[in-house]
Amino acid sequence: MNEAAARRAVLVRAFEQQPASEAWSDADRAWASLAAAKVEGEGAAADALIARRASLAVERLASRDKRVPRLLASVAWPAWIGWAIPVLAFAAGAAADSIGAGRRVNLLAPPLLALLAWNLAVYVVILVRGSWGLVDSRARGLGPVARLLARLAHVTGAAPKRGGKAAADFVADWMQASAGLTAARIGRVLHAAAAAFALGALAALYLRGIAFEYRAGWESTFLEGPSVHALLNSILGPAAALTGIALPDVAGYAKLRFSAGDGVIAAPWLHLYAMTVGMVVFLPRLLLALGNRWLESRLSSRFPLPIDEPYYRALTRTLREEPVAVRIVPYGAQLSPQATLNLNALLTQCLGARTTVSVAPATAFGAEDDVDPRQIVGEANLIAALFALTATPEAENHGAFVDRLRAAAPAHQLFVLVDESTFRQQFGASPRLDERRALWRDFAEQREVAAAFVALEQPDPAAARLLQAAIEATARR
Repeated sequence: MNEAAARRAVLVRAFEQQPASEAWSDADRAWASLAAAKVEGEGAAADALIARRASLAVERLASRDKRVPRLLASVAWPAWIGWAIPVLAFAAGAAADSIGAGRRVNLLAPPLLALLAWNLAVYVVILVRGSWGLVDSRARGLGPVARLLARLAHVTGAAPKRGGKAAADFVADWMQASAGLTAARIGRVLHAAAAAFALGALAALYLRGIAFEYRAGWESTFLEGPSVHALLNSILGPAAALTGIALPDVAGYAKLRFSAGDGVIAAPWLHLYAMTVGMVVFLPRLLLALGNRWLESRLSSRFPLPIDEPYYRALTRTLREEPVAVRIVPYGAQLSPQATLNLNALLTQCLGARTTVSVAPATAFGAEDDVDPRQIVGEANLIAALFALTATPEAENHGAFVDRLRAAAPAHQLFVLVDESTFRQQFGASPRLDERRALWRDFAEQREVAAAFVALEQPDPAAARLLQAAIEATARR
C-alpha cells in the first residue's frame, strides 16, 4: 500500500485500540470490515484489504469528527519543504563571500576551503553512522540538523492538544512507522540544500570575478613554499588534471607569496577551486539527494506497514473470515459472567470477529493430575491457562498444570492469563501488585510461555494491548 493508505490505516488502528465511542463503535468496526471484504474480495492481498477498510473507515470517521482530516494532514510531509530549503540555501551561498575579504585571494584561506572541509567531515559522519547503524539501531536516528528540519516539517510534533488519546497514539505510531521515509526525505532535502549552497557560492564567485579583478597568492605564519606546494597540490591536483590548468612548482609558489609581490590574476585558481567544489561537494551531494529521492519514492509507493502485528493479523483474519478458536482453561479460579463477556470482547478485538471463546470447567487447586489435558484443550487454536493473581505460583501445582497443558498443545498455542480482578479489589494498585506480578512473570518465563495480566472484571484501556503482546509472543515460539 502507499503512504496515504498506510497513514489512514494507522489512524483507524489508533481509534480502534480505544474503547468504543460515538465516533467509532463496534458496529462501525464490523461495517468497515464487511464493506472492505465485499469491495476487494476475500481473496485479495492483506495490504489491499487493510487499505480499503481504512479508507472506508476514515471517510465515516471524518463525517462525524471534523478533526480527523486535520489530524491526517498534521503528519503529512509538506511539499514546499523540498524546494524552499534548497532555494534558501542557494541564496545563502550566493550571499556568502566565497573568495575572501578584499580583492586578494589567500589560497590557503578562502571560504571555499572551509566549504570543502565541512562537506568532507559530513561524508565521514554519514559513513560512520551508516556503518554503526548496521550493528546498533540507535545509530540510525536523525541527527540534530535533521531533527530540526523534521520539527519544521511538523512530522515529529506533538499530538493535537484536544485530539484525545487516539490522536496522541496515532501521531506516536505514525512517527515510528514512517521513520525510514522521513529520514529519506530529510536526507534528500539536506543534500539538495548543500548542493544548492555550493552552486550559489560558485555563481556569486564568477559574477564577482566579472566585475572585479582579484589577485591570488598566499601568506602564512607557519608554512613555507614546500609545505604550501604539497598542501595545495593535494587539494587542487585532481581539478588541475581535469582542467589542464598547470600548478606551479615550489619556486612558483614562493613567488606567489604576498610578501614577495602582489600575486597573480586569480582566474585560474578560482577555476581550480570551482572544479574542486564541484567534484567534492556539488556532484556527491547531488548523487546523495537523488539516492534519497529514489528511496523516498520507493517507501512512499510501497510503505512498509508492519501488517504482521497482531492488530493487522486479526483484521486480516476477520476480512478473510478465518476463524480462531480460543480455549480458556481455569485453574483454581472462576470466571464470573461479566469477566467472561469482557474476555470475549478483548480476544475478539485481538483476533478478529470470527473468534470463538470457550471456557473449560475449572480445575480445583491440587487436582491437576486428575484432568485429561487433551480433552480440555480440544481443537482450539489458542489455549490460555487462567490463574488468579491472589494465588502464589507453586511449581508442584500451577507448574504441573501448565506442563500437562504443554504436553497436549504446541508451545506456539499456549500462554498464561492472570486475572488481577480480586487482587485489585483487595489491595488496589499497591507495591504488592508489582511483587505478585513479578512472581507470576518468573513462573511463566521458567516454563517458556508468555504471560498477560488483565483485570477481567473491569479491564483498563491497555488490556487489549497486553493480550496482543502475549499472543504475539506466543506465536513466535
